[in-house]
Amino acid sequence: MSPKTSAHFATIHFTAWCVMLQLSRGPVQTQPGTTPNIRHIVVGRCFTYTTLINSSLSHDCEEIWRHFEEAVLHQPTCSVKVQHYDKMFDTMQEFWPCDRFLFWSKTRTLMHSYAAVFRHFWTLENTLVGFMFNELVWCGQEEESGFDFNSCPEWSACGDHPVFSLWRHASQKFAEMACGNITVLLNGSIADAFNRKSMFGSVELDSLNPQRVDHVNIKVVTNLEGPYIESCSRGSITDLIQILQSRGFRWTCTDSDQTLMALLCLQNQQFSHQACTNPLQPTTSLQTPIY
Repeated sequence: MSPKTSAHFATIHFTAWCVMLQLSRGPVQTQPGTTPNIRHIVVGRCFTYTTLINSSLSHDCEEIWRHFEEAVLHQPTCSVKVQHYDKMFDTMQEFWPCDRFLFWSKTRTLMHSYAAVFRHFWTLENTLVGFMFNELVWCGQEEESGFDFNSCPEWSACGDHPVFSLWRHASQKFAEMACGNITVLLNGSIADAFNRKSMFGSVELDSLNPQRVDHVNIKVVTNLEGPYIESCSRGSITDLIQILQSRGFRWTCTDSDQTLMALLCLQNQQFSHQACTNPLQPTTSLQTPIY
């Protein structure tokens, strides 16, 4: 084989090796890009909230958007920290009445149904910031100005993800304002129903003030067909109770709350299930011990 032919085959082999190397690295962890028309959605929701939902607020929706845009676009995509949203949150302060705060973890669908039945409950999604940014995605471009509408990094692939940082800030504010009797919905059909890495476990719990909160009412609910993994007296929920006691909170914990079970029956349309045909079945309730 001539030197020229050998060089040609060597080039082909090296190129093929490079291609295989790139393929072996796997796809970049990304998700869909910034929600289209995000500015119109966010500002429009702001006007809807301050006009129809809580007309006592007199916030400048355009100013809120400007601070949001500054927080997201003036930093690298994965370096948008919680404090970068400080100005935005300072311009949209909101106060909520006591005894209405509802927290949750891994019970999103049931939480919305529960809040719809007991309309006095407030969740994070019911606040101005929650209403404005719920279900939206956003991130800036790395090398150009403006939002990236093509792709955004996943939360797990980002040190300080712009979406995660906003919800962390919002969750902290929501928990700091909590007062009176608060309710926490947890999923007893999964391991680690109380997870220290969840938003409730890592942010909201630590932000609750025992001087403002009278009782933490834990409600554990399991799927109708199980599995029945955790309860007030078993699993990670006992860790939550220990943390509450160590910080001086008074608490209650209930398994199989009758209203929650009725909602599960309606959602799953399993009216022949024993839990649905026997709504007065015994429940387990625990509370702060009196010494």
